Amino acid sequence: MRVCPTEALRVSEGKAHLLENRCIDCGECYRVCPTHAITVEQDDFTQIFSYDHRIALIPSVLLGQFPEDASREQVAQALLNIGFTSIIEVEDSVEYLIVKLNEYLRNNPNKPVISSFCPAIVRLVQVKFPSLVDNIALVRPPLDLTALYIKNSLTAQGVPEDKIGIFYVTPCAAKIVAIRKPEGEEKSEITGIINMDFIYNRILHEVKHGIVPTEGARVISELSPRSHTWALTTGESAHIEGRCLAIDGIWNAIEFLEKVENEEVSGIDFIELRACDESCAGGILNPGNRFLAADAIRKNAGEVGLWNIDGISQKIKDYKERVGSQTGLQPLSPRSMLKLDEDMAHAMLKMKRVNRLMCYLPGIDCGVCGAPTCLSLAEDIVKGRGSVSQCVFLQKIMEQSKLDPSHSFRIMKKIWGVNRFRKDCDKPVSNK
Repeated sequence: MRVCPTEALRVSEGKAHLLENRCIDCGECYRVCPTHAITVEQDDFTQIFSYDHRIALIPSVLLGQFPEDASREQVAQALLNIGFTSIIEVEDSVEYLIVKLNEYLRNNPNKPVISSFCPAIVRLVQVKFPSLVDNIALVRPPLDLTALYIKNSLTAQGVPEDKIGIFYVTPCAAKIVAIRKPEGEEKSEITGIINMDFIYNRILHEVKHGIVPTEGARVISELSPRSHTWALTTGESAHIEGRCLAIDGIWNAIEFLEKVENEEVSGIDFIELRACDESCAGGILNPGNRFLAADAIRKNAGEVGLWNIDGISQKIKDYKERVGSQTGLQPLSPRSMLKLDEDMAHAMLKMKRVNRLMCYLPGIDCGVCGAPTCLSLAEDIVKGRGSVSQCVFLQKIMEQSKLDPSHSFRIMKKIWGVNRFRKDCDKPVSNK
């Protein structure tokens, strides 16, 4: 509850409850849950066999998870063995995207432009910084562009759409939601989602059993060095024109966005913001260490050597032909978590009630009430989903007048659950 950057969690009846309009799917709760009670659902893997063309759309981060003795060809062969017909990396579209992003910056007056790469950051801006929504770059990220390119290329060859299955191997929960409920586009071209920790185990099992790659076992995409590192911190900002900053970690992003919102920052053209430490290498579904993964990805990029300029030009030309005008996103809408009511007059009255409640609440944000802060409890009360009796400090004051201790204890049990207060009740008393 306390680590959620948008205060989307509450505790009652001994369980955590999610306020969906506040959740940005950053995965911080998943990362710290001591009992691993939170799971990230994926699509049924067997659905890939419903399609003739089964494309595994993998991020470069996946290849960074494996030990050095596992080659790209072995990983590709493993993916073919478990059912896919071809493999392509998400970052295949990066060279084309660099061109489109720089065009967007030159023509957009809202500075700084905020990268649309990380869906958790996009939703963070919508929820917590709605005044900055117009600063988000309305350019599709590599995941969408590559998927669109694949589908358009196959349909141009005469393959029916219903025979094409594009399955994305995701390192985080935010990208799952971005696919199922995309922002700025009507629908995603991705057919299904597979969690990276799941597919990693399947691949590693094949590799450990001494898999031998066949001649056709390869990742189709040929990435430039900067495409390899696009999903890492500075991977994006290093190739954008103007003054750019790269910031990773959800709390670092929030701190900087507050400065931007308060107009404390000037002269910045582009901000690369990533919710996870080490960017996608730190995704919650990655099985490996984020620093080792980032190092492996940079090593893969270094092994590419000199990249053929003609190869880049041809790649950009191919994407322009297949994707063309479909690179943009529709304008995004804010969904502020601070909205108390749809009606402005009612919202103002509720705000006054919140301010009055804050005069009585202690303001120490202990979280015992089942809300992360005193302010969030006050907002819950005026919205009708909380009670002033949840505050143990106010209970003490009320106890002196009309609230007896047994009733106070019942309130605490209702919030945190009966078992929370039975930790020592059944322990035998020592005679010593």
